[in-house]
Amino acid sequence: MNLALFDFDGTLTHQDSFSRFMHYAVPWPRKLRYALPLLGSQLGYKMGLLTPKQGRANAVYLGLKGMDSEHYWRLGQHFATTVIPALLRNDTLTQLRWHQAQGDTVVVVSASLNTYLAPWCAQMGVMLLCAELAIQQQRLTGQHLGADCCNAEKARRIQEQFNLADYGRIYAYGDTTEDTEMLALATDPYWISPSTIHSFT
Repeated sequence: MNLALFDFDGTLTHQDSFSRFMHYAVPWPRKLRYALPLLGSQLGYKMGLLTPKQGRANAVYLGLKGMDSEHYWRLGQHFATTVIPALLRNDTLTQLRWHQAQGDTVVVVSASLNTYLAPWCAQMGVMLLCAELAIQQQRLTGQHLGADCCNAEKARRIQEQFNLADYGRIYAYGDTTEDTEMLALATDPYWISPSTIHSFT
């Protein structure tokens, strides 16, 4: 039995689903209220002054803190069914389905949010390890629940969930440095460029 690990944004999609979800989910009054801090966070990320992890944390705090949790889940479900299909890459999605056809255990490992990844992965019949947001008294706190699922946290969660020695081959697919530790676990790592799947070995 083999294990196939897929990053989501930029690997299974051709653009960043997290940013698209934030644009989709954050109410306009809040966008206007926090326009300058949100813009500053976005520019800081693009200029390399903020890491992607810091950019996501700022966006979640400014954009989603205090949101009703039921509304958050409804937004995620709707996003999963109406927006994600248009973001998917045909080549890596075909690769995911090939692994399923081989009987491999397929897992999406992502720093994107479970509100939309959970329903999408359930529909696809694959497992999920991803970022989650903390909720208190049915409101989002604006913080992640535990560590953001990137870099070493990806590898930690994979090793916590799976005994890697049980698998004959471990495939991993990623497109950024946030996937480096996950790729290092694999017998068959693949680097995803905007147009091609490259062997990492």
